[in-house]
Amino acid sequence: MKLTAKEDVEAPIAFVNAVLTGFEDWERAAMRRGADVARLDTLREARPGMTWQVAFDYRGKKRKIEMEVLQMLANQTLSLAYTAKPAEGVFTIEMAEMGPRRTRLVVHLEVKPRTLAARLFLQSLRLAKAKVTSRFALRLSQVGADIEDRYRAQAKV
Repeated sequence: MKLTAKEDVEAPIAFVNAVLTGFEDWERAAMRRGADVARLDTLREARPGMTWQVAFDYRGKKRKIEMEVLQMLANQTLSLAYTAKPAEGVFTIEMAEMGPRRTRLVVHLEVKPRTLAARLFLQSLRLAKAKVTSRFALRLSQVGADIEDRYRAQAKV
């Protein structure tokens, strides 16, 4: 199953790229929401090969996901692969400069089932694809609004 959403953000592309590749901030945000995040690599700088194991509760069960940075092109693309017991896939964010203070984000999420239960679950999502896509776009717009707020706060300082 593939999902795509796009969002325009009122912030320069360099700032958006810095926020999206600020992996320590994302780790802390996940931990604040109750996830256990463990870094599996020994890389000191943000680059492909960075790997995390994330464990969290979802619908009454403990879930585990392993994520790895596949591609990082500054101010262009950020691509992550994820693997879980029931499914795997790729999460890609493309950044495009629309102006000096405007950036377009295009997010692609591909999910491939690894088990029969996951295949059935994804089939049910396909039947409600319009609702799933709108919720995906809503979450992206929330992330975009957060980036805009951070840019405005940083610009005031």
